[in-house]
This record gives sequence, C-alpha cells and structure tokens, in this order.
Amino acid sequence: MIEVKNLKKHFIAKNSMLGDEKELVHAVNGIDFQIHQGKTLGLVGESGSGKSTTGRLVLRLLEPSSGSIYLDGRDISTISNRDFRKLRKELQMVFQNPYSALDYKMTIEDILVQPLQIHKIVQPLEYRKEVYRLLDLVGLDKGSARKFPHEFSGGQRQRIGIARALSTKPRFIVCDEPVSALDVSVQSQILNLTMDLQKEFGLSYLFIAHDLHVIRHVSDDVAVMYLGKIVENGTAGKIFKSPRHPYTKALLAAVPGQKERVSEDRRRLHGEIPSAIRMPAGCAFHTRCPYAMKICSEEIPILKNHEGREVACHLYGR
Repeated sequence: MIEVKNLKKHFIAKNSMLGDEKELVHAVNGIDFQIHQGKTLGLVGESGSGKSTTGRLVLRLLEPSSGSIYLDGRDISTISNRDFRKLRKELQMVFQNPYSALDYKMTIEDILVQPLQIHKIVQPLEYRKEVYRLLDLVGLDKGSARKFPHEFSGGQRQRIGIARALSTKPRFIVCDEPVSALDVSVQSQILNLTMDLQKEFGLSYLFIAHDLHVIRHVSDDVAVMYLGKIVENGTAGKIFKSPRHPYTKALLAAVPGQKERVSEDRRRLHGEIPSAIRMPAGCAFHTRCPYAMKICSEEIPILKNHEGREVACHLYGR
C-alpha cells in the first residue's frame, strides 16, 4: 500500500550571508520501506535518528528533499498540493503529545466535526451522530462531546486524538510515539485500542517508537533507524529473536529483562548519536560500534539480504 524509495530530507542549519556553503541537517538520508494493507511497520531508533521526520514526510506534512512516496503504486511525492488534498483523508496521524495536539479553546464535538466538514464525510445533520459514533469507537461516552480537552486525562486525550484520525475514514495512519507521554498503566490500553481498530477497519500503520516493548507488541515488521538511515529491517519475529546489526543488538540489550545474549554489546557500546550536520564517513554507526573495522570508516554499507532480513553492515559481506 505504501512504498518509500530513497527518501531524503535535509534541513538548512546555517545559511551564511557571505556566500559560504550551507550547513545541512541530514535528518533522513535515503531510506526504503514498504507497508502492506492491514499491517504495521514499527520504526524504532534513538532520539535524533529521523523517525518522526520520516512519518511527516510520508504524509507530506514535510516536503521531501528527494525520493519517492507511493500510495497504491501512485507517486504522491510529486503531485500538487491541490491533488494531494483529495488524498489527505486517507492518510492521517496520531501525534505524540495529547496535551498539545488538541485545541484547548474547542469542545471535543467541534474538534471532531471539523474534519467531517472539511472532507464532507457526512451530511451536516449527521455530524452529532457521527461524533457519538467516533467517541464510542475509542471508549468514551456521549457526554464527552460537550467538554473541553483540559477536562480529560492524558489517556483520554489520546483517545480523542485517535477518534479525530478515524473521522475521515482513513486507510493509513502514522502513530508518532502515541504512548510515550502516557502513564505506563494507560499505555497498554491505548496500544490494544489501536490494534482492535486495525482489525475492525483494516488499517495500515507506521508506528514510531523508541520503546522496543511497544514495537514488539504492535508490529508485523520492524525497521531499525540510525542517523537518518535504516540499518536493519525484517519481520518482528526475526528482529527480536535474532538481531544482526550491532545497533539493533545494543537497543535490545538496553531493554530490561531481555534474555538474548547481548550483554557484551551493552558494555562495549559507548558515546551518543553523532551530529546529523557533520555525518561520520563510512558507516554512521562505526564511531560507537564494538566491531568496527577499517572499511567501516571508509565505505557506507548498503542493505543486503541476510538470513531472511535486510542488514546494512560490513560484518555480513560487501
């Protein structure tokens, strides 16, 4: 359903008035992935790896610097804004922060009616009935429609955010860390809600998170992202059972209770993610990798098939 090819996004960090070269932030640096109908791709990585930027690029909330985004085989990265508005209702987003994602001056009914009006989902006389239906889908009562966002808890606000995303009857939703700002006791409820809605409506998700417990719970496939690039991808079962890239192993080693034998990687991994302005030569991970070789600082590895998944690492051949 969704296919991304060589997607890139560079931001200008510094633009000199004296004619010097611009400094660019390489937020997304050439990635490829696919998401099938009714499936979830979990996108995981540290803060600063480019996950949220990727989600916004797919929905064209940001314009890509280069690359292509396909919806059902149609390149939607080059079509005009006018043509893309017709597709907007099929592509929605659930934002990370439920406190800032809702307009505090609007009632919940007004928040949910707005997309119904813009995209002409139902007739005006049916607005209230549709609002009640959406609230029921996410586990809230009719009385919620007359309240304001500040009258709800974080988990309830995120349910409202999900209801708003569902209001246009989308096929694809980007979930950008939808539970990271919530209490642990509420997170599982929201995750189960998204999975139930996926089964009911056949939704496809790009699920962005840094919490591997969350990714394991919701994902059919997993892509591991580091400094703007995908370094490993495959089915969730393969990634979690037998990670291959040193970075994937390090992420799993940091999860409390993991039984995989990756403790050595945890001890030897050092430093923080490098700057996306001054990218390391060769493999971006070589400055922190416990297995770095000379070639790692000289040549950028590409994703290659290895044991049923794709890995970008010189440890697995050139």
